[in-house]
Amino acid sequence: MPGAASIPEIEALAEGADHVDVKTVACNKELGRFVADLLSYRPGWMRALFRLRGLLAGLLGLRRESGGQGERLSEVSFTPGAKATFFTVTAAEKGRYWIAEASDRHLAAYVAVSAGTGEAGESLRHVATIVRYRHWTGPVYFTIILPFHHLIVAAMARHAARG
Repeated sequence: MPGAASIPEIEALAEGADHVDVKTVACNKELGRFVADLLSYRPGWMRALFRLRGLLAGLLGLRRESGGQGERLSEVSFTPGAKATFFTVTAAEKGRYWIAEASDRHLAAYVAVSAGTGEAGESLRHVATIVRYRHWTGPVYFTIILPFHHLIVAAMARHAARG
């Protein structure tokens, strides 16, 4: 990720992935607080998109996750195996990075958040989405949601960077 020190755990996930996307925001928040704020952001327009996602999931025979709607996190755990909304922490190092996974039969999706420094010395937070398809429904599903995914992750990162 640009501006971030090499993190082998994130690089290993990204290598050979079917989709990798990184959103970067300037932010001085402690990493755990940033992740909690990132995952807690659920405005009305996003809840509506998650309801539509539920309809699509039903058509494709996938789990119908709520998107963690209404769940406000006061903190996130850095312990592998811990839950954060519908994600499970897979690897983390306080102050450096946090990785979690959500998977179903169609794909495995990872969110990897890391702390970095920009060229001018500003504090940055990088939010990577890494996707690996597991079934033919994976690319079908992800292609349909991809435009919304970009909007959602960017909005979540901007929200988490505030305050």
